[in-house]
Amino acid sequence: MLLEIEVARSRTEQERGLMDRESLPEDHGMAFVFFEPTTNGFWMKDTKIPLSIAFIGTDGRIQEIQDMDPCLTETCPIYAPAEPYDVALEVNQGKFEDAGIKVGDKVTLSF
Repeated sequence: MLLEIEVARSRTEQERGLMDRESLPEDHGMAFVFFEPTTNGFWMKDTKIPLSIAFIGTDGRIQEIQDMDPCLTETCPIYAPAEPYDVALEVNQGKFEDAGIKVGDKVTLSF
């Protein structure tokens, strides 16, 4: 699967993520890059697009994939991985499954 990825590097970009967007093109996604392993979770506050998120470890392998539903209320669930990760990759919900991508697969990101 080849995607055009927006990269959220700064704290502000990471906090904003894909909030308030009406759609995400099928071949697009957003990567959240952390400069040291983290266990930070994600929430879908003011996010209108159902997403899937892959948590990627230092070895470039997918450790976990979770589906996240839109949340337009004040209290939203937190989607957190079981293990520390370096990169989180968000795509339209179901995109990983449709492409046959699963936990353990290697991800290559080019910047």
